[in-house]
Amino acid sequence: MTSNADATCLFCRIVAGDLPADVVHEDDHTLAFRDVNPQAPTHVLVVPREHHANAAMLASEQPQLVAALVNAAGVVAGNEGLGENYRLVFNTGPDAGQSVFHVHLHVLGGRGFSWPPG
Repeated sequence: MTSNADATCLFCRIVAGDLPADVVHEDDHTLAFRDVNPQAPTHVLVVPREHHANAAMLASEQPQLVAALVNAAGVVAGNEGLGENYRLVFNTGPDAGQSVFHVHLHVLGGRGFSWPPG
């Protein structure tokens, strides 16, 4: 685990290789894997290898890592054949739908989306 990993965090354990995941992309700063409860034909989570609770904290502490997440999401979208038709979502806080408190960027695609979202 990274130096700031949380041993109780599901995503830290996936990053460390302690729990299995269907990994679709990885680089020095991020890991991307399929969501176990997909909300679209393509639903991949992109997480930083370091533990940060949510997107706002990450942006405050390491803004360059936000860019790394978005760049990795673009690679995932390309590899998944989504072209320029995909949605990126950060949920911050339980009332916004965040259930794992390790920042993660959802890459959703493969179907049309309406606006506003749920």
